[in-house]
Amino acid sequence: MEESTDKTAILMKRLQEREQEQMLILSICTALSSILNKEDFNDVVNGLLKDNFQFDDFILTSSNKDETEYQIFYQLSNKNIDSKNYLLNDGFFNLCLDSADTVIFDLIQDQKNPDYIQNNLKKGFKNGIGICLPNLKGNRNVLFLFFKNAKTFTRESNRILRGIAMQLSITVRNIILAQEYENNIAELKILKNISSENNQHLVEFEKEGFQGIVGNSDAMQEVYELISQVASSNSTVLIFGETGTGKELVANAIHHLSQVSKNRMVKVNCASIPENLIESELFGHEKGAFTGATEQRIGKFEQAENSTIFLDEIGELPLELQGKLLRVLQEKEIERVGGNKSIKINVRVIAATNKSLQREVAEERFRSDLYYRLNVYPIPLPALRERKGDIEVLGNFFLEKHSERIGKKIKGFSKKILNSMTANAWPGNVRELENMVERSILFAKEDVIKEMTFPEIFLSESETSKTEFQTKTLQEVEKEHILKVIKKCNGRISGPQGAAVLLGLPSTTLASRMQKLGIKKEHFLD
Repeated sequence: MEESTDKTAILMKRLQEREQEQMLILSICTALSSILNKEDFNDVVNGLLKDNFQFDDFILTSSNKDETEYQIFYQLSNKNIDSKNYLLNDGFFNLCLDSADTVIFDLIQDQKNPDYIQNNLKKGFKNGIGICLPNLKGNRNVLFLFFKNAKTFTRESNRILRGIAMQLSITVRNIILAQEYENNIAELKILKNISSENNQHLVEFEKEGFQGIVGNSDAMQEVYELISQVASSNSTVLIFGETGTGKELVANAIHHLSQVSKNRMVKVNCASIPENLIESELFGHEKGAFTGATEQRIGKFEQAENSTIFLDEIGELPLELQGKLLRVLQEKEIERVGGNKSIKINVRVIAATNKSLQREVAEERFRSDLYYRLNVYPIPLPALRERKGDIEVLGNFFLEKHSERIGKKIKGFSKKILNSMTANAWPGNVRELENMVERSILFAKEDVIKEMTFPEIFLSESETSKTEFQTKTLQEVEKEHILKVIKKCNGRISGPQGAAVLLGLPSTTLASRMQKLGIKKEHFLD
């Protein structure tokens, strides 16, 4: 009878122990179920789990989706783990994947341990256990526990660990999904800000043009489209047009709309630097490289690291330096004057010129290979006479700008002056127009500009008849030149061998010009 009573007592005790285990499993699973980030996960591991399992280190590892490599998802003893990849078949991770039971490791006997195992061995951790967590859709996870004394991990510990294994897998998945969600929200905020900035740019465009460039003519619309298409890339841009057409403004717009807009754009005028100093200016020099080089100098290209460099008047670059610039564009590295070390750079190049680089190449003043390397994305700027509809808009813009600065209240231009401004050929383009408006403000005696002195070559005894004659002559000259180029290209308009390339125009612009000038196929095809 006593023996039966003892068995009943033992059975009741075991039932109570199992009930306590189940209550503990439920308690741990409840704590794990609400976790959505690694900070909260660390609190549970370092508190509730460590108190019950008495481990010295807790490492949770996770495979990639292809199950060829794995990473450490979390480690108790190292919160600043890097994203290093380990081979799946390293004798630890794969051994746990292939086993339905808890795997026990003797760290001292195995000398082919991964580095995180070696680090724990150096800390005096002699034993470890690994358990493959239940597989959910996505990555495979393995939990490693390390002990200085393996006796602290009992059969009861193993049962409890098995009981929380599924919830551990779910918690890892929840943390990953929560992080992805936060990343998506952050990306959406960035996109929203970009959209807001773009909307602001549209408002600016409606008022003054585009990114501070004034003018809404068809010719300028094409320029704005070219700027928008290339701004976000890292491609080299070549801006060309007559002097005073606003090449630097276009370069500013490209940089402002680029991914490095927060960094300063470095500007270099190749025509304003003496030939003997331009190499040092661009690429820098070492101390003692030449007489007067008393200290090391960082060149413009290094100053423009992770940003944009604007090389204005590139056609003035000495021939001997053109080869060095070509190497910089091709190899993405520079070498300081007097140095023997190549320095890698990450710089976006925008070049500008008022010369015909094709003519410069033909006359052997500019390297053809450098020209083709710069001419990745050409942006031709129209002369002011080709965008007459913008002259009044520009005139009023400069009138407001300089009137406020000078301190005069000028309301506008007389109709006669506006007509004269529109008829003028403006060889100096927008810069000449701005200077002329500023000068007229200084001499103005009333609140309306009624006098403006144009160069004699553009004046006429009869403004109307002279203007019509000059406009007709310019059209005839333009028509004759376009016809010659098209005939030279055997009637091709677009494509690599087309007239548009030789004229430095987009094919759509050339087609529009031909239509306005009345150029038809029968004029250039036999």
